[in-house]
Amino acid sequence: MQKFFHKLKIAFTDEAIRNRLLFIAGALLVFRAFSTIPIPGVDHAVLQQFFANNQFLGLLNIFSGGGLANLSIIMLGVGPFITGSIIMQLLTIMSPKIKSMYSEEGEAGKAKFTQISRLLTLPLAILQGYGFLTLLQSQGVISGLTTFQFITNIVLVAAGSLLLMWIGELVTEYGIGNGVSIIIFAGIVASLPGSVSQMLFGYTASQLPLYVGFGIVALAILYLVVFVTEAERPVPITYAKQSRGGMTYGGTSSYLPIRLNQAGVIPIIFAMSLLLFPQMLVNVLASFDIPNLYRVTDILNAFFSNQLLYAGVYFVLVILFTFFYTTVTFDPEDMSKNLQRSGAFIPGIRPGEATANYIGNLMTRLTLVGAVFLGIVAVLPLGLQMATGIAALTIGGTALLIVVSVVLDLLRRVDAQVSMREY
Repeated sequence: MQKFFHKLKIAFTDEAIRNRLLFIAGALLVFRAFSTIPIPGVDHAVLQQFFANNQFLGLLNIFSGGGLANLSIIMLGVGPFITGSIIMQLLTIMSPKIKSMYSEEGEAGKAKFTQISRLLTLPLAILQGYGFLTLLQSQGVISGLTTFQFITNIVLVAAGSLLLMWIGELVTEYGIGNGVSIIIFAGIVASLPGSVSQMLFGYTASQLPLYVGFGIVALAILYLVVFVTEAERPVPITYAKQSRGGMTYGGTSSYLPIRLNQAGVIPIIFAMSLLLFPQMLVNVLASFDIPNLYRVTDILNAFFSNQLLYAGVYFVLVILFTFFYTTVTFDPEDMSKNLQRSGAFIPGIRPGEATANYIGNLMTRLTLVGAVFLGIVAVLPLGLQMATGIAALTIGGTALLIVVSVVLDLLRRVDAQVSMREY
């Protein structure tokens, strides 16, 4: 504890670290100010009722940084930028050129990769803005707009998304940590006071055991999230001895850390996007008088209203996308080649193909554990609501995972800055 307060003192007394932390605070204040500016034509009473009846939009509100709840000018949040990054990750499978740019061209290649993701953000923001505004207009949340005003709203929300992406990039460059993750984290934390007050106002003495139970479950989940986020499997490696000019190098032993949760929250975002699209499609089609589509919309509505089936499909999709994303970002063959080039090997395993197979099999087992964990975290709020009949989680499992991941990453980066100043 004494060491912690010592490092905290250094963090606030060192001018460079203090300026970075103050820049993050200033950027978040600007972000929260923009989240309070609504677009024209919003009926807030209908909006609150619409969100109360749609849990999945509530989850999507997490990734918009809280701007979707009141239809602010940043209602799309960093969603288009995240979608653009996901598209680029998928293209690494289909295009060897893009894969080479991302994995083999170093920092210059990754900078070009990120720049293409930024360019994709604008058309994606326009498409998502049009889809959301059309849906909200069909539900009566937005009304009384002319065509020009509707187009103006699309321009506003697309520009807001680009502005938020720019703020995130500035936080990454001049602050500490990943700016996009910090913005999402700020949106989640900003929603906590309202959720807590809502629970306190609705509290009755008969619900005390239920609230205590929720508290115990929340602490247990928090512990598990921290444990799984930090968990890694050390793979022992040994560097072969080499003789050069009469000197002997190598012969040392180390280990290769492989994380249990290699994919982070990306699989949950994938699964959420895949489930959100048909739900939006049903709501849009319901506003048109198309007799042949009634049966399709009825089937989809029945699926979304069946919470058990919905949670099961969500759970399976998260597991599938976890394996998919891990396969995209983690290549055992490349790792085997890098070990072989550096003169390293895993004791008892032949270099080359045998090493790649060993790492691949180990990664598959670890990914299965991480995928099941992510699936449980994703469906946890739905499971608790089905068990108790109350949507009482102040913060959902996905949001909790994001909060813990961002806090741990920020603490690691601040600790690295402090250690560098000490030396």
